[in-house]
Amino acid sequence: MIDLKIKVTGKVQGVWFRARTKEEADKLSLNGFVKNLDDGSVYLEVSGEPGKEYKLVQWLPNGSELSEVEQVCIKKNNITYKDGFVIKR
Repeated sequence: MIDLKIKVTGKVQGVWFRARTKEEADKLSLNGFVKNLDDGSVYLEVSGEPGKEYKLVQWLPNGSELSEVEQVCIKKNNITYKDGFVIKR
């Protein structure tokens, strides 16, 4: 199991980025959450199998159809999530 903290910057709010991220995480059976931050970025914490997590990480720069991702910052996390993937408001 790998646990990651990820911050995505660029045009990622108001463009269905969180919803598409949840869809991708659900397809990959990942756990955790995604939420908007006050600075205009999107933050997520993800737990899952290494291969599946890296597929999500590879997907993030493409994001939703309307997003324009500038940067994806990834750090290891020491919290493991086990109850699905949710969008936090």
